[in-house]
This record gives sequence, C-alpha cells and structure tokens, in this order.
Amino acid sequence: MAIQFVEGGATAARGFTAWGMHCGIRRNTSKPDLAMICSAVPCSAAAVYTQNLVKGAPILVTKEHLKDGTARAVIVNSGNANTCNADGVEKAERMCRAAAKALSLKETDVIVASTGVIGVPLPIEPIENSVSQLVSLLSKDGSLEAAKAIMTTDTVVKNLAVECTLGGKTVRIGGIAKGSGMIHPNMGTMLCFVTTDAAVSAPVLDTALRAAVDKSFNMVSVDGDTSTNDTCAVMASGLAGNPELTKAEGEDYEIFAGALLELCTALARMLAKDGEGASRLLICTVTGAKDEENAKKAAKGVICSSLVKAAMFGADANWGRVLCAVGYCGAETDVGRIDVSFASKAGGLSVCENGAGVPFSEELAKKVLSEDEVSILVKLRDGDARATAFGCDLTYDYVKINGDYRT
Repeated sequence: MAIQFVEGGATAARGFTAWGMHCGIRRNTSKPDLAMICSAVPCSAAAVYTQNLVKGAPILVTKEHLKDGTARAVIVNSGNANTCNADGVEKAERMCRAAAKALSLKETDVIVASTGVIGVPLPIEPIENSVSQLVSLLSKDGSLEAAKAIMTTDTVVKNLAVECTLGGKTVRIGGIAKGSGMIHPNMGTMLCFVTTDAAVSAPVLDTALRAAVDKSFNMVSVDGDTSTNDTCAVMASGLAGNPELTKAEGEDYEIFAGALLELCTALARMLAKDGEGASRLLICTVTGAKDEENAKKAAKGVICSSLVKAAMFGADANWGRVLCAVGYCGAETDVGRIDVSFASKAGGLSVCENGAGVPFSEELAKKVLSEDEVSILVKLRDGDARATAFGCDLTYDYVKINGDYRT
C-alpha cells in the first residue's frame, strides 16, 4: 500500500488519545490553551529542538526526560512561552508532575512544551488545577481539539495523518503542529507532536525524525526569525505489530521514513501558508544543483528574501530579486546559467534564461502570481541535486500582528 493521508491526526495511530481545553492562561475563554496527548502503552520517543541559543525552559526539561528514549504523554500550553523566566524550569517540571500524577505515570515519561509570549512568568496554577479535567476528556477523537489548543497567531488548524504498510501491517503516523510567525530555517516558533503505532526503536526513530525535519520544517521560513521554543517530538507505541525497526536501513525503514517525511512536509507547507499576515504560499524548488547542500542554500535564499516576499505580495514578477537572492545566499553556482520561472494553477511562465531576462506577458504573470499558492522554479546547471523550501509573502498585516504582539 502506498502512503496515503487518513483522518485522525495525532490520534489516528493505535493507542493514542488527546484533547485540548481552556485552563485560564489566556484571558479569552473561547480560546483553548492547554493540550495533552497520551499513549496507552510506553513508547519509544525522540525530539529535535530550536537551534537558537535562547531556549524555552520546557526544552531543557524535555531533553532530560527523553535521555532514555521513552515517553508516554505530551502536555503543552499556549499563550505563554515559559522562556527567559527565572522560575521557568521549575514551572515546566510542575507541568510534568501534574500530568504524571493525573495519568499515573513517571514524571520523566512526560514531554512538556509551551508557546506564546516570551519573558512573562507562566501562571502555573491554572494548569495544575485543570490537568485532571483534561485527562478525563482524553479521547480517540481528540486530536483536533489538541491542535486548536496549541495555536497562537495561527489561523488554520494543522492536524494530519498518513498510513502505510510495514511488514504486512498497516501503520499510521499522525501529528499536530502550530506555527505562524518567528519561523525560519532550523525551525521557528513551531511545535509539532507526532505519534505512530509503528514498532520503531528510539535510535531509529531519532534518525528518521532528524532526516524528515531537515527536509521539511528546516526548509520553512516566514520572517527570518528563529524562535526559542521549537520542538518536534515523536512517540511510537508499536501497537501496529510490525517487526520492530532496529536499523535505519532496509525497505521497511525507507517506507517509514518516507511516510514520516510526507507527513512533516505537509505540515510544513501548512505552517508556511499560514504565516502571519500571509496571503499566499511560496514554494521554491531548485534543480540542477551540484549537491543537496547548495540546492538547499539557493531555495532557502529565495524564500527568505524580504524583497522576493514583498514582490510576491504585489503579484509582481520581479525575477531579478530571485536571481539576486541566489547570488548572495552562499550557493556555489554559475549565475550566468540560471533559469527562473513562476507557476501556479493559473499557468506558468519563464522569466529568465541563462541569467538574463526573456520577454513575457505581464498580464499572465499577474494572474499566475495572484493565486494562493505560487511556485518559484530555479534551474541551475551544476549537477543533479534538488531541494524545495516553503515560505509566504510579506504583507502589511505581518507588521500589524507583530507591532503589538505582547500587549
């Protein structure tokens, strides 16, 4: 069976329940701010985190808890990042303690995360007072509610799952994610929690996760800012009954890693498209690079360019900005041999060949670039490597959203 998308999000996989609710961190009672995902059985687990030197306290606690490669639950709040606070670690540990007590687990079996405003002490009492109720609400159908509860400036819920076959067994991988601003390659203000019922050892899970994140979340940029709380964690229950993946090689591993990448890429696209104030998703695909590293540099360079992003907002086929970004991003290439074209569901058009402009219809260009998803295609002539990066346009609303984010 090929990889296919299915319903259920983080609870599509066997053994997982989830839910989200309002506990009182946010003043707006209509916005949920506390989420939980729980497994009925012990799971192998792995996670990757922000590369910002400033890290949220929950990351420090989660790193410690995952040293043994196991976990059973995730607790996460929105509305407050629990970052740059003197009592941050203590508060994160109290979140784990409250969840562990309500679930009858060890504290070290709990993954903790927070997202929201930085530098404001986290009110821990609302969380501690609500955990028992949250546990009582955990449901096999609760992934969507959990996904809603981790949103900050997001406007779209990110809740997906995929299905594949390993060793003759149907396996599901599901996940929820959040992220809209402070998103830049090497992750951004994003959280992602992935579950699977595949039997996978913790080291293999770690390898597959890092490979998937490298080609998906690490290829997303909204605004050039790498956040402090980025966490992408995965738990594997093993309840699908497939032969355990103990080596990062072989057909079954490739299928699992491919399915995980498919899920993460779909979530990454959603993050980029839902960038703060964004009106369209930008997808830059670079082909013909000398190696993958150079392909990634070029794709990221284009997606991260504020001038390219602004031109896309105005549906202006200013391809010179694309070429300019490739020229300064550090990719090794012959800029005199680069082709650039734009494409969307409205059609496609070539705007640059061999590093020089070619005649094109401005009317068609306007139509192509006015769609809600636009592809920027950059062809180098240095080799066979390729890479794709995801971003969004830069609009007036981005400044409005971030001008008073804290207040």
